[in-house]
Amino acid sequence: MTASSGNPTYRRSMPDEAVHPAAAAHRRSWPHVFTRFGAGAPVMFTWLTLLAMTTVVQNVLPRMHLRELLHHESTNLHHLAANPIRVLITSLFWIDGYAFWPYLLMFVLVLAPAERRLGSLRFVIVGLTAHVLATYLSEGYLYWQIQEAVVSPRYLNARDVGVSYFIVGIIGVLTYFIARPWRWLYLGFALVWFAVPVAVSAAFTPVGHLAALLVGLAWYPLTRGRGDPQWAPDRLMSRLRRRRRTAA
Repeated sequence: MTASSGNPTYRRSMPDEAVHPAAAAHRRSWPHVFTRFGAGAPVMFTWLTLLAMTTVVQNVLPRMHLRELLHHESTNLHHLAANPIRVLITSLFWIDGYAFWPYLLMFVLVLAPAERRLGSLRFVIVGLTAHVLATYLSEGYLYWQIQEAVVSPRYLNARDVGVSYFIVGIIGVLTYFIARPWRWLYLGFALVWFAVPVAVSAAFTPVGHLAALLVGLAWYPLTRGRGDPQWAPDRLMSRLRRRRRTAA
């Protein structure tokens, strides 16, 4: 509606969806959502794509060949002593198992929002330091177990691949993007979730997960100045209700 119609402010007061329905439909289209998703988290999106490709390889390789491949890419004690940089990098591109969908959910729900809030460089710093430090701490714990005859020396060549330490580190740093009091509930749940397996199991992987969480929490300085609003369930529900009223 133009100014000559007697209501020059009518266009500005209408929701964008009502004024430009074609543009609104384009924003809701899958290609547009997919493009925005990738543009907002390029590191995560590239990594997820490569991980999907290697998962296909895992599902088509014969079991014996797959076992050899994953063993070659593992961050076990033998490889960390012989070629640490290679295995610390390549182990990030293989999943521990055959199912891809749990990793897809974690990448979309945890890593993508984290990269958008932190920025790609800070996102990589947090995740990689969690991955590296948790790997060495967990493998150091395993080495101590071998020395004390708690576990067999065959664990020197244990299979240890996957992205979980990186993800758990990001889960830790996301604590600072959650509004109080929800932040304390989130942090308490995360600490219990990753500490209980350490208390009840002698395995080295839970030690790595707890270490990765603590590394992520230690990166609070990188979250300062990254802007508001912080996430809160009540704010999210209010926003969803407003969008429903607008759409109606």
